[in-house]
Amino acid sequence: MADGARMKGKRVLVTGSGTGIGRGMALEFAREGAAVALHYAHSDKGALSAVAEIRRAGGSAEAFEADFNDVGQAKELPIKAAEFLGGLDVLVNNAGITMNRPFTDVTPEQYDTLYDVNVRAMFFAAQSAAVTMIEQGAGAIINISSGHAFAGAVEHSVYAGTKAAIVGFTRTLAVELIQKGIRVNAIASGWVLVENQRAMIPEDFDEEQAGLVLPAGFIGEARDIGRVAIFLASDEARYIIGQTLVCDGGQTSLMAAAGDFRKPGTDIYGKGYVPGL
Repeated sequence: MADGARMKGKRVLVTGSGTGIGRGMALEFAREGAAVALHYAHSDKGALSAVAEIRRAGGSAEAFEADFNDVGQAKELPIKAAEFLGGLDVLVNNAGITMNRPFTDVTPEQYDTLYDVNVRAMFFAAQSAAVTMIEQGAGAIINISSGHAFAGAVEHSVYAGTKAAIVGFTRTLAVELIQKGIRVNAIASGWVLVENQRAMIPEDFDEEQAGLVLPAGFIGEARDIGRVAIFLASDEARYIIGQTLVCDGGQTSLMAAAGDFRKPGTDIYGKGYVPGL
């Protein structure tokens, strides 16, 4: 599956890679020469089809099941992946679930479920992976956050909290693990249309038109996040420690009340006190 060879010889585990961004990242790593362990929680369809695609192209891949509501399974996954791969060079901590609900209606069970999967499981999967990486003397951990960590959206109080927690966790973990040869960073992904979203949008949805609300002018794809992950996993990013790279087409860079950013401004500010206006 060789588009390149930046990850040749690397052994990579991508959690939550049965669908969406995770699956796309796993395929991108394989295209760059990595051997890949894919993880799914419930349906194996997407993960197994990705494994088959990678193998057809001459790559090495296997799918592993783990329910991240169970922290024991989250800890065991990197161990199983390392056994298959013969070690573990990169963990992409992508698995996560979302929910939108009015703040006053959120139940403790819903709150616990999102934090268990999005934060607790990520924490202990990273812990387990780090043990293997420390023994090897090197490794990279990439945690997947979201633009929700930096900008508010109605009815996403629980989800946004988990994604913001990942940013803080990443920063602190990076300072501790770099001393052991492990680089830790994060990616805050923006709008990427994945299977669950496509199942909910109307048939007349105009993706091209919708993309114009973003400064980039288009909605992102899983491979866009995958290319950033590959960069962070590579030696090219050796001086990047504990950072969260925002990959969102400029969404969080745009002021909400700024108006249509594609049209030149008509109001002139500074008249009378700034020369030339």
